[in-house]
Amino acid sequence: MTSTKVIMRSGNRLRHDPSQPLLAIDEPPSYAVINPDGASPYLLLCEHASNRIPRALGELGLPEAERQRHIAWDIGVSALSQHLSRALDAPLFMTNYSRLVIDCNRPLGVPSAIPEMSETTEIPGNLDLTDAERQQRVDTLFTPFADAVARRLDHLQEEGKRPFVVGVHSFTPVYFGKQRPWHAGILYGEAAGFGQTLIRELQSEAALTIGDNEPYNIHPDEDYTVPVHADDRGLPGALIEVRHDLIDTFSGVSEWGERLTRCFEAALKEHG
Repeated sequence: MTSTKVIMRSGNRLRHDPSQPLLAIDEPPSYAVINPDGASPYLLLCEHASNRIPRALGELGLPEAERQRHIAWDIGVSALSQHLSRALDAPLFMTNYSRLVIDCNRPLGVPSAIPEMSETTEIPGNLDLTDAERQQRVDTLFTPFADAVARRLDHLQEEGKRPFVVGVHSFTPVYFGKQRPWHAGILYGEAAGFGQTLIRELQSEAALTIGDNEPYNIHPDEDYTVPVHADDRGLPGALIEVRHDLIDTFSGVSEWGERLTRCFEAALKEHG
């Protein structure tokens, strides 16, 4: 195991020295690929799969209760995205570290990429970062994931294939004290036809309330996956958002996995 060197700044908080590696040799790499040889036209991304924080960053100064909340990861999506990967026979690229360290679905340089505040929680380990500290997170965690996805898309397009890019996400039922009415939402940019087909298929179940670019919408200033990996390439792309209290059990993951598999298969028949 490599040793971790720290430096003292900002009220004697422990800070990682960016001249030293961010990840120890026994920590996972920045991302993982599940079912890399999957034959489906779908390419699944799970950018908020984990709440893991590199040991060198000292849990970002957050107690465990905060690290288990939605601010640190998208609850349930690791299991859901792997269910979809198996059911669709689709390759899946998953990040291995918390969105609080760096968010792989944000453009670099925007405040939400390395947030100092998430909802109402201050992130002590993200305050007053130097340019070198920020760049190390980019180089170690963001760029390897983004480049791996880009290489896969390059390869598929060079072979004359037209992949569908789908990010798998979840959202909290209550945000800033406000209850959200949706069971799930489909977020899309230029691929409106693809997005609307997914919405239509989900809305075929009368008991479900499905958001159309809700609870968020796609914007190039706040999103990376759909604008860069899909829209900029002229590929169909969307994010699926499922309310996380619906997928925080194995039974919930199975139910939503089967439902979304049906919807994705229907959309492929219409747009493939």
